[in-house]
Amino acid sequence: MLVGYARTSPVEQVAGLEAQVRDLKAAGVGEKIFQEQLSSVDAKRPQLAAALDFIREGDVLVVTKIDRLARSVADLVDIERQLRAKGVALRILSPALETETPAGRLQFNIFGAVAQFEREIMLERQREGIAKAKADGKYKGRKPTARAKAEEAKALLAEGRGPTEVAKLLGIGRASLWRIVGNVSAKASGS
Repeated sequence: MLVGYARTSPVEQVAGLEAQVRDLKAAGVGEKIFQEQLSSVDAKRPQLAAALDFIREGDVLVVTKIDRLARSVADLVDIERQLRAKGVALRILSPALETETPAGRLQFNIFGAVAQFEREIMLERQREGIAKAKADGKYKGRKPTARAKAEEAKALLAEGRGPTEVAKLLGIGRASLWRIVGNVSAKASGS
């Protein structure tokens, strides 16, 4: 049986997930496609765990790309080891790889290492870009919205409004409100 797994990072990438499902179906994956929308750095990937639990000896786990399956070479090797222990093969559509043969496993490991290398280079460039922007004074991070509303928050609390109402009116969280006006004054105004 062919079993599919599809993953995109943020929830906004619905089109990417739909494209993966489409490609998996075109590759012959029937009804069983596990899919999730979360970052690969998340500790738990429940649908991947469900797919690994579901597959049986003789099945093939199909994914569109290596980076949709694993977050590092070590993770990739661990997943492939789990599959092999269950007698399950892994098929990656792009680039076309299968772990059913020694040559396929070699290619699989090489492409996994290249994928991790590319990700690390991209992150390094991103860090360098942020450092340069900071040095040039162009990158200052997110503007603190709650602190800018401190006086307004204090005035609303002085009117007798509760912290939950004030936070909602100002569009900030209660925790931010506590930080900007002080825990004591917010409690005194009635929580």
